[in-house]
Amino acid sequence: MVDINLYILGHKQWVAEVQFLGVVEHPNLVKLIGYCAVDGERGIQRLLVYEFMQNKSLEDHLFRRAFSPLPWKTRLQIMLGAAQGLAYLHEGLEVQIIYRDFKASNVLLDEKLNPKLSDFGLAREGPMAGRTHVSTAVVGTYGYAAPDYIETGHLTDKSDVWSFGVVLYEMLSGRRSLERGRPKAEQKLLDWVKQFPPDSKKFSLVMDPRLENQYSISAAREIAKLADTCLLKSPKQRPKMSEVVERLKRIIQVSGEGSAEEMESHPEASESEIKAAAGETETDHQERVSETWKRRMAHLAKLGEHVEGASRRRLMMLQRARVPVLH
Repeated sequence: MVDINLYILGHKQWVAEVQFLGVVEHPNLVKLIGYCAVDGERGIQRLLVYEFMQNKSLEDHLFRRAFSPLPWKTRLQIMLGAAQGLAYLHEGLEVQIIYRDFKASNVLLDEKLNPKLSDFGLAREGPMAGRTHVSTAVVGTYGYAAPDYIETGHLTDKSDVWSFGVVLYEMLSGRRSLERGRPKAEQKLLDWVKQFPPDSKKFSLVMDPRLENQYSISAAREIAKLADTCLLKSPKQRPKMSEVVERLKRIIQVSGEGSAEEMESHPEASESEIKAAAGETETDHQERVSETWKRRMAHLAKLGEHVEGASRRRLMMLQRARVPVLH
């Protein structure tokens, strides 16, 4: 089965997505089955056809009550897979690709809850040899974009690392990076979690109540520490995604070795502490209960006729890639 997504994108963004997904192939990146563009009465209609992702997105499972909460070990495996996808983009290709829009809604889940990154419309090639960054207009999603990128327009792979750190805290807490419906002091997730450092006694207040204390507190602390390194102010001090992958593997291994008692023995916060941390009133508390490689190169070349610079470079890379075009 395939999932058909119609995007109203600028030609440049649409071409970028087709080209990037034509060149990449990884278990943690969504597969492009086909694409087409038709010039009709309403202008150019663009279509992308992805593989069917039965379980929607990580965002759906973390934040929408219609979905069952993800178990602790499943959350860890999803974040590991997403990290492996980013590491592949950064370090596994001839040309580095910076994703530039990593967030929970772009992490899709298949029938077995395996994660796959999607939506490459904002992806950019990394800096050329000898360069430290790419200067570009700031795009992305508020709450996930790295502050250094927002301030300077200097894009590096460490911009993606920051975004990954944000989603790690979303995974731990079950809260969005920005929630304007909460009290002002709690609207920004990264500001709120600073009250509960990983090694503090009140760290458990950060954790998603939907987990119902079924998680490894030691592993959760390590995940928070990893997130903090991803969120360091200086981009140079943030880890590479390949290093994040290795740390996640070690954390998952330790978490798996933990006993059932450890999963339940961490001190629970009192009901009043939970309410205070969540900013809830009593009323609020009561209410909160490898077809990819068969692309027709002639068609890609036509798509890129009006795209310059980096896109032409991508087309050169795509001469070995082939994917069927929908007519």
